[in-house]
Amino acid sequence: MPTYEYECAKCGKSFEAFQSMKDQPLEKCPHCGAKPKRIIGKGSGIIFKGSGFYETDYKRGSKSSPKPPCKSDGCKGCSLSHD
Repeated sequence: MPTYEYECAKCGKSFEAFQSMKDQPLEKCPHCGAKPKRIIGKGSGIIFKGSGFYETDYKRGSKSSPKPPCKSDGCKGCSLSHD
């Protein structure tokens, strides 16, 4: 169930309510009893738990062509062996 944020126009207090998506908006502010308005969410963070959510979990074998051989005699940054 989502948490909805409300703000009361009369007293200016804001509060949250844990409600079902099917529930109607609240009719009473818990602070003053006036009718609050539901605020459209500012967004929520999504938390992915478990395996399958990382880039490396979906990688398959490399389909790209192999790297061309190094043309530098003193190359220190490549993974090729210079024998």
